[in-house]
Amino acid sequence: MSSKSNNSAYWHANLKLMGLLLSIWFLVSFVCGILLVDQLNQIQFAGFKLGFWMAQQGSLYVFLLLIWIYTKRMQVLDKKFGMDE
Repeated sequence: MSSKSNNSAYWHANLKLMGLLLSIWFLVSFVCGILLVDQLNQIQFAGFKLGFWMAQQGSLYVFLLLIWIYTKRMQVLDKKFGMDE
């Protein structure tokens, strides 16, 4: 595979991964934290209403998990396309 097509495939895989992770980020922060907060508040979690908890704490945990997933997946992509050090 040529260098140009390898770089293009690497960039496409990177954009696909970022799109997926940003979609999850949007769902957790906007949909769960704002749009569905009233429905989620009907559920108790650790003594708090789930909608409140998701907006205040849960979204932070999800964001940290997304960062961890991104770094691990990028390490795999780097090795796959020969971009690792």
